[in-house]
Amino acid sequence: MSVQSVIRRKTAPDILARKGGDPIVMLTSYHAHTASLVDRYCDVILVGDSLGNVMHGFETTVPVTLEMMILQGHAVMRGSQHSLVVVDLPFGSYEASKEQAFHSAARILKETHCGAVKLEGGVRMAETIAFLTARGIPVMGHIGLTPQSINTLGSFRAQGREEGSWGPIEADAKAVADAGAFSVVVEAVAEPLGRKITESIAIPTIGIGASSACDGQVLVLEDMLGLSPRAPKFVKRYGNLGPGIEEAIKSYAEEVRSRAFPGPEHVYGMKAKA
Repeated sequence: MSVQSVIRRKTAPDILARKGGDPIVMLTSYHAHTASLVDRYCDVILVGDSLGNVMHGFETTVPVTLEMMILQGHAVMRGSQHSLVVVDLPFGSYEASKEQAFHSAARILKETHCGAVKLEGGVRMAETIAFLTARGIPVMGHIGLTPQSINTLGSFRAQGREEGSWGPIEADAKAVADAGAFSVVVEAVAEPLGRKITESIAIPTIGIGASSACDGQVLVLEDMLGLSPRAPKFVKRYGNLGPGIEEAIKSYAEEVRSRAFPGPEHVYGMKAKA
């Protein structure tokens, strides 16, 4: 009788235990096929609400719905085996009350089988984070630049450039950690602030444009592959797939128009009749 080995996914406690240890590798994914690739190298896969920009062409993440997040979260879970999968709570699905947040988060966990959710906000969301974690929902926080607040921020600008402005962001980090989050994304903050936050809280910091002082890093997959037409300035492009894909499409279109594309004789070994 054969014994099948059980593949164990990383969990929120596994990521929490990485504080001050090996850097945490994290990327986004929204599809089963990219998830299977990311899963081989990353500790965490984030199903981010950036899918609104990447997949649907929205200018911001605000229009993203809970249903969209659940659909893509389910796809990523099917495509991955090892990484902790974290799904964003989209704008409007958790801010009204801690009870609303619980119902939205519970839906995501039940319908996707993912391991955690992520929400934006520090001090203002601390009570909600504590409410969720006390009820068995692992939460990843998100502070600094919070894209869902773009309509009040006005632009996607870096936070904490001046030391005098650090106070509220430091307070957000402490509030998220004290509330029971297992990690926190720190987005677009100056290196000295990112370092200070990382050294002052007991949970891992995962930077995105927040320097190598953080306990790990996350990037949007399409940004680092060169597929996004507009990537943030802090993103290093590890590939430039956009032109290659365009060239392949162009070659295909030219072959079809010239009737040079493969026929049945190439595909099935059939010879065309005279």
